[in-house]
Amino acid sequence: MDHQTLFQERVIRVEPSAHHYSFLTAPDGGYLGILENGATAVLTSGDDHVVWEATSDGFHHMKTGRMISARVNNKNCILFVDGKKIDAAGEPSDEAAIYQVTHGPEKLPSEYLHTLQQNGWVCLTSILSPEILEELERVACTDRYKDRLYDTSCPALCQSSAVARTAAEPVSLWLLRQYMQIEDIRLGHSPAFAILSRDDGKRIVQGWHSDFPYHWGIPVEGRVPTHTDQTILGVQRNVCVSEFTSEGGATAFKLGSHTRGEAPPREWGIASDHYKPGYREAHGLPYNGPDADIIEAPGGSIILYDSRTWHRAGINRTDHKRAAILQAMIPMYVMPKNDTSVDYKKFIHSSVYEELNQREKTEMQNLMVHYFIGPRGQYAISPDQELTNHIRESRESHNQGY
Repeated sequence: MDHQTLFQERVIRVEPSAHHYSFLTAPDGGYLGILENGATAVLTSGDDHVVWEATSDGFHHMKTGRMISARVNNKNCILFVDGKKIDAAGEPSDEAAIYQVTHGPEKLPSEYLHTLQQNGWVCLTSILSPEILEELERVACTDRYKDRLYDTSCPALCQSSAVARTAAEPVSLWLLRQYMQIEDIRLGHSPAFAILSRDDGKRIVQGWHSDFPYHWGIPVEGRVPTHTDQTILGVQRNVCVSEFTSEGGATAFKLGSHTRGEAPPREWGIASDHYKPGYREAHGLPYNGPDADIIEAPGGSIILYDSRTWHRAGINRTDHKRAAILQAMIPMYVMPKNDTSVDYKKFIHSSVYEELNQREKTEMQNLMVHYFIGPRGQYAISPDQELTNHIRESRESHNQGY
């Protein structure tokens, strides 16, 4: 079937929100919250416990309904509970800490989790602060910075602290941990920008597939061979740096397909076929009719979806580049798709690393350092060049018939 001029996908439009809750960020990057016993504390998890609504004289805690008062100067504030100042640990004290009022979610994290568990996807609308979004545009050289030249000399992670801060975004990380039912999660590959320019009508386009580690529809080793239900092996985290629109190349999905436990149908144009030279000329574009879905969302939004979901890259039909950060998120027991150790070592020795707070540094280490347990504790895993060369030589010899 020739799908070249159809573009009739069902469009789900996520509108920008005029309202966002706030986080009260402690000096170490944790968040002031209220525990089940009613005590205030600094927490690291981005769940309902740390979500606040700003009022005229303080902050209203969305989970418990309690109020704390505040003296606010720009985005800095001193907080008070029961007549006492709140210190850096989040406890009542004679010593006050300076907290920052920072950009929070549009909805309660528990609402997002319900949607993700029910539907296999959720959009965290404009979850990134305007300042972080603009910095991502600058590094990607798109949108407000479209006239800049993209820097390929070092990993994106080393070019701006905004990249790591995006990877360490707390609400999406809490959702990932809840959905995959494990605290210990990893990045399957280093954070990097996916920049889509206008389609020229000739280039190879991405066909339908499921993402790592399932890789249904992709001809690679290590695909998950059978359907999994209770154990979820991956969630994709798509960061919309540019606004995602149907015409501008937003990702196409078959929403709900994560429950099928199988690859997309070959007649839709799967990835393993579309990467073959000449396939597009002979068969046209992959399926883009009304049984597919496009999620349109503002820049700064994060779309989470079960990695089993059938999807493909969009077709950019505009003159504007579309930027995104695509992140495969996995439980710690799944082998990563790519090595993250080299980029992480460059990152911790870069100047941007020192711009992060302690929570962000801890999260990035947790997300990017893969390790095994040995007789003396934890050992970081990284590639072995000697063995890599050996494997390559062995396979080349095998392919030559030896």
